[in-house]
Amino acid sequence: MAVYTVYSSPVYQHYTASVCSKATIFLLCCIILTFIPPLILAWYSQGFWIRESTFREQPDVRFKHDIIMVLQGDTPDSQLIWSTYRNLNLLMESKLRVPLVQTSETDSNRDGLYDYLDFTIEVPMTGTDSVYQLQLLFTFDYRLYKYPTFTMESMAYIHYSSAVAGAEFYTVGDLRFHQKYPLPSSGIYSVNNKPVVNSSSIYTSSWKLSSIFSEYSTRNETTNYISHSPVWVSGKAPEQAFNISGRIYYPEETIIFRPGFWQLIKWGWVQYLSVLLIFLFIFNKVKRFVFLNQLINVIPKKYHAE
Repeated sequence: MAVYTVYSSPVYQHYTASVCSKATIFLLCCIILTFIPPLILAWYSQGFWIRESTFREQPDVRFKHDIIMVLQGDTPDSQLIWSTYRNLNLLMESKLRVPLVQTSETDSNRDGLYDYLDFTIEVPMTGTDSVYQLQLLFTFDYRLYKYPTFTMESMAYIHYSSAVAGAEFYTVGDLRFHQKYPLPSSGIYSVNNKPVVNSSSIYTSSWKLSSIFSEYSTRNETTNYISHSPVWVSGKAPEQAFNISGRIYYPEETIIFRPGFWQLIKWGWVQYLSVLLIFLFIFNKVKRFVFLNQLINVIPKKYHAE
C-alpha cells in the first residue's frame, strides 16, 4: 500500500548548558568573533566613513552691476580707469574715462535661474589714446540652496594683453566655483557674504587690483572666470571707440560637502553589513557543527513547533 505524507511539523533542537560552562564561553567567543572583526575590516579597508561627498547644482547668480575697468596704453602712465564705485572715480579723476555700459542676464531654459550675462562696454577714445591691455572686474551675488544655504559675493576677473593696439575685444567664458575645503551639509553658510571691494575706502592702495585679489584669495570659496575664446581685434581708427563685449555663463557646478550624521550612518552600515553577512554564515556553520556533534557538553532537547 502506498504511503504519503498527510501532515508535517518542524522539530527544533535546543541545546542547554549552565551559565558557567564551556558551551557558554564558546558561544560568547562566537558572538564576539562574528560582530567585531567585520567592524575592524570595514574600518581599515577604507571607505567606512564618507569624509566628503558631492552634489551638482546650478547656482543662483545675479550680477550686482558693479564694475572696475582698467585700460593700459603704450606707457605706464597712460591708463584709462572707470568704475561704478564713486570713491575710486574720485581718486582716479585724472585718468577717468566714462564708457557706455549695457548688461543683460538671460534665463534661457526658464527654470528661474539666470544662465549667462551679456555685456558691452563702449569706451570713448581720443586720437592719442591706445589700448594694449585691459582688466575688468565684475561682482556677483552667488547662492546655493540644495544642501547648505550658501551665500557669498564673488567676482569675475577678465584680462587680456597684446603687443598690438586694439580696437575691440570679445570674450566668452564660465564663472566657475572654486573651494579649498568642503562645505557643511546643512544650515546657513554665509561666511564670505561680504563685499569683494571695500567701496568706502578713500586710500589708493585699497583700490589696487593686487590688494583686492590678495584679500579675495584668502577665502575658502571663490569664483573664477575661465575664458574659452578671447578675440582681440586691432586696427582702431582715430577717435574710434574701444569696444568690449562678452558673455559670462553660470554653469552647473559640482560642490564638495561634508556629509551629515545620518548619511554617515547609512553608508557605514552598508559597509559593515556586507562583511557581517559572511561572518554570520561562517560562524553559524561552526556552531552547528560543534553542537550537533557534541564537541562541547550540552543537553539537547527537542521541541515541536506549534
